[in-house]
Amino acid sequence: MSLFAKAHAETHLPGFDGATGWLNSEPLTPEGLRGKVVLVDFWTYTCINWLRTLGYVRAWHDKYTDQGLVVVGVHTPEFPFERDADNVSWAAQDQRVDYPIALDPDYAVWRAFDNNYWPAVYIADAEGRIRHMHFGEGGYEECERAVQMLLRETGQEGVPDDLASVAGEGFEAQADWGTLGSPETYLGYEQGQNFVSSEIAGFDEPQDFGVPDRLKRNQWALSGNWTLRPGKSVVNEAEGRLSFRFHARDVNLVMGPPTAGSVAFNVSVDGEPPGDAHGLDVDEQGNGTLDRP
Repeated sequence: MSLFAKAHAETHLPGFDGATGWLNSEPLTPEGLRGKVVLVDFWTYTCINWLRTLGYVRAWHDKYTDQGLVVVGVHTPEFPFERDADNVSWAAQDQRVDYPIALDPDYAVWRAFDNNYWPAVYIADAEGRIRHMHFGEGGYEECERAVQMLLRETGQEGVPDDLASVAGEGFEAQADWGTLGSPETYLGYEQGQNFVSSEIAGFDEPQDFGVPDRLKRNQWALSGNWTLRPGKSVVNEAEGRLSFRFHARDVNLVMGPPTAGSVAFNVSVDGEPPGDAHGLDVDEQGNGTLDRP
């Protein structure tokens, strides 16, 4: 959803006072940013929707910083392990996020903006007024045109008329919406849907599960010994399996290892090694090693 914020013309950029720390920068304030065009990007590092927008945000940072644009990433976690500043720092380096990052593990900045989405972009003019917003993927031309317009309003000369050209690869590749037939699926009991393993004996305690002979589209099941938690499923023994019938070009899974050490895992598609269709974290045989969330 994109919105030129006429109704919000007098809505000023909230502060970042609730941030518990900063990466790539000293703490920034709305007062210190006056005179700059500011693009605030809410993200969390495992969000595939945000990852597919990252190439554009990175390109705008590179293209317009010298002309007065300041990009601020606000990292507000979806999962508990994303609250860890070391994990965020590692992800920022791995994903080449080198603009200022406000750490928002307590959602204080999120609430100050009255935000509800990952990703979400807020663009403020040199007076600190929010003039453009976009929620979710897409809207790249509108966002960049807003940046160009607001930079010109400051009197900046030589603001480019062209648009950034971004060819995302890997996790940053744009979604194939035409073949996407599977939704985001949570594997915990609070938000989980379409779970079809054997009857659940109880939550938050170990239990043996089995996979039905056949799964319908978007159904998922477990086999082996697992514990269902509010926001995740935890495998308790080796050889545990997660099965999911999906329809999409890509499938992404958020996983984390035990507190210490690493875990080997294997991915198969229709019971066979993925071959050339393997993802970035596994080889052609589907083998991978998980050493951090």
